[in-house]
Amino acid sequence: MQAAQEHIRLPEGHSFRILRWTQSVREIECILGPGVAVRMTGEGTHWHYHQAMELTLFTAGFGTRFVGDHIGAFEAGDLVMLGEKLPHYWHAAGPCSGFSLQWYFPESHPFWAFPETAPLAGLFRRADRGIRLSGRLALDVGRQMREMAGQSGVQQLSGLLSLLGRVARGGAGELELLSVRSFALPAGSRHRQAIAEAVRHLVAHFREEVRLEDVLELTGMSRPTFARQFKEHSGRTFSEFLNGLRMQAACQELAEGNRSVMDTAMGCGFSQISFFNRLFRKKNGCSPLEYRAAAGGKSAG
Repeated sequence: MQAAQEHIRLPEGHSFRILRWTQSVREIECILGPGVAVRMTGEGTHWHYHQAMELTLFTAGFGTRFVGDHIGAFEAGDLVMLGEKLPHYWHAAGPCSGFSLQWYFPESHPFWAFPETAPLAGLFRRADRGIRLSGRLALDVGRQMREMAGQSGVQQLSGLLSLLGRVARGGAGELELLSVRSFALPAGSRHRQAIAEAVRHLVAHFREEVRLEDVLELTGMSRPTFARQFKEHSGRTFSEFLNGLRMQAACQELAEGNRSVMDTAMGCGFSQISFFNRLFRKKNGCSPLEYRAAAGGKSAG
């Protein structure tokens, strides 16, 4: 899916930036040092990408995470590393808070002049698909990010190097690739804003009947152009993306609620229970009731 490009500007005297938010990823501040911050408008509330790499930690809140062609749930403690130009979007279901680090070290950057940084090249390439950190690794890195927010100058830079080294040493069970494929989005496109609007519409209305004709009217694109742009930049067709949204919501509700499988499926936008059951088993390898039982949810047919 094509995304709007964010142009990241580093603060003067900094080789990377530390962001913090307490209510919404739309209302953020760039931390320059202890007690010194500049308010900014964040881009995380819509589908977008940027040249810089990013490490994002949510300390509170929950919602849906979009990274490349990945759709999944996030909650407090969620920690994800994003590669260059990887489209992403966090749709929070209410207030949320967290931290984000953003840096851009291309091959020509002096960062790579230090031979000790060589092992990070492989990590950065893997981040092209998005990496979710978990376990002890996520706890350690999250703590380091919080500490960096209270530091300045060389201390911040030292913290970043230490943090990246810790991620590179993470075990296989602590690093989960999110997107099936990596992305190399173009620097600009006349379609990017239209696709971002389409994504916003799907996220807002996936529980209802969503007609492709309405989305085409919203974007002002022809059916072939829309289908090509959507598939090329997301790795999913329009219907696959929409069903992915609905399935993610259904999984969360089955795990946490006690509504029947039919009511859950219908409430998440599926119009046929047989189609829902087939798609559910294909994605999760089990039936909805088996999924609920494994998650410890209340049994309901």
